[in-house]
Amino acid sequence: MIYSQSGQLPHHQYCFVDASFLGAGSGAGFVPCVWFGLVSIPGRMWGCTIMLECGAVYRAVPPHAIAFDLQPDLIWSKQNAQRWDCYGTDFATIEYTFLRGLECNVKCDDLITTGDYLFTAAPIGDSWSRQPNQAKEFMFIRTDGDRLTIQPTDKVVFIEKSFTETEWPTGLITTDTVYTCE
Repeated sequence: MIYSQSGQLPHHQYCFVDASFLGAGSGAGFVPCVWFGLVSIPGRMWGCTIMLECGAVYRAVPPHAIAFDLQPDLIWSKQNAQRWDCYGTDFATIEYTFLRGLECNVKCDDLITTGDYLFTAAPIGDSWSRQPNQAKEFMFIRTDGDRLTIQPTDKVVFIEKSFTETEWPTGLITTDTVYTCE
């Protein structure tokens, strides 16, 4: 399904949100939530739409406010949570069956970490996605430190023990050609 500015995840996620992003009186630390939606606005980080235990819905919570444990292992910055801002408003979400449950290595801004694949968001119809060397999908990853990172495909390497190698690949190039058959 194609979404315009707001859409849903392939599967909702039980997680936690940093209470400091919820406003005065919300307390400190992390509070339980259900993450069920995404917001895509050009020039901004992906926004997470969540529901709190009290039933309140918050829209466009930044990804560095999300954790998968009440006390996550990592201090998380905006740059570790996401590499590129959203390109446009239109996108699709998909959980690739082949990648489901696979562990991966992820190059975040200032570290390489491991994690588990959650799903992918694919921008649609924007100028960047029309250019082969700019076209990227966003991989949503739960890090082993229980944080959310959203990285383009060139910053994620999957571990499929019966098929993949263990070293980070080198020498791969970005596609820069548009192929046609006529």
